[in-house]
Amino acid sequence: MAKVTKIDQKEQFVELRAKGVSYDEISKEIGVSKPTLIKWGKEMQMDISNRKALELELLQEKYFVSKAKRIELFGEELLRLNEELAKRDLSEVPTEKLFDLKMKTIASLKHEETETILREKSSLDDSLTELLDNSYTEWRA
Repeated sequence: MAKVTKIDQKEQFVELRAKGVSYDEISKEIGVSKPTLIKWGKEMQMDISNRKALELELLQEKYFVSKAKRIELFGEELLRLNEELAKRDLSEVPTEKLFDLKMKTIASLKHEETETILREKSSLDDSLTELLDNSYTEWRA
């Protein structure tokens, strides 16, 4: 059995703290006292913050992929509805239901697109703010 090193324990600690696990739970899991963990927390706050940011970024990528997939599915459904509507006589009752479904699908697609645009705008605003802050800091230096 491989020996667990202090470096391994610290890596586990950073990973668990980044996930929001309490000091008590971490202490039980990796076998390090709570006071030592609190000390490590202060020493490695930057590492923990970076790991949290990485975890958040991974979740955002996963969410974006699922959002892109939903947009794709709405688009495919809209194509099928349009194909079926092209075959129908507009005086039939089921056609009204198809139009209703088509309008709901269009609304869902627009909603997904709008959320994506707003998220991209927010990201751009954040980048611009950071750029301006950095430029100001450099100018003052």
